[in-house]
Amino acid sequence: MSSSDRLPIRDTRPQPQPVKHHHSARYYAQRVRESFTTRVTKVLCAIFLSFLLVALIVFFIVWLSLRPHRPRFHMIDFTVPGLAQKPGLDNAVITFNVTARNSNQHIGIYYDSMEGFVYYKDKQIGSTPLLHPFFQEPKTTTVVYGQFGIGTATLAVNSTRWKEFVNDRQHGTVHFRLGIMSVIRFKVSTWKSVHHKMHVNCDVAVGSDGLILPAWKNRKCSVYFS
Repeated sequence: MSSSDRLPIRDTRPQPQPVKHHHSARYYAQRVRESFTTRVTKVLCAIFLSFLLVALIVFFIVWLSLRPHRPRFHMIDFTVPGLAQKPGLDNAVITFNVTARNSNQHIGIYYDSMEGFVYYKDKQIGSTPLLHPFFQEPKTTTVVYGQFGIGTATLAVNSTRWKEFVNDRQHGTVHFRLGIMSVIRFKVSTWKSVHHKMHVNCDVAVGSDGLILPAWKNRKCSVYFS
């Protein structure tokens, strides 16, 4: 008989059974405690992360609402009336006024000191103290007025410098730069910040009549801190 004609033989030998491990009650109690501890830890972590997220959102909202914005300055007027007069140097005067805007909604500003400077071709030709110390309420605008003059020793212009003014005047435009330096503090409720030195630069030009040119009127000044 060929091998293909043989009948299959059933293996009647007993098959090995998997070994069953029997654990004690202490083992199962420990597993339950570990599972409970893991669940409690996950719940506590989720609660902590939720509180942290809410705290960060609240802090961000408060920071946005209380973040101090630097004051905004605009050039309103600037005149050199002596340019239109013959003996202009003898009574040379420069007058100006700018606006200082506190755009903060909940933050006041203490101006502890303020001083004005005027420059011609990047050379300082005058300086004068401005406004006494004052407190600026939120969302308010303050007008800063100043004057430089030969008679008050706040304007240092000699005959040579005045001739340069006159030469520029003949071309229709005389350029100046007004600078303001102020020491300020921010106030939120009862909290006050440290002192900050603020610098304001306002480029400006006057015409042959000594009056500010329309293109420079209401122009925004640059502001930075040092």
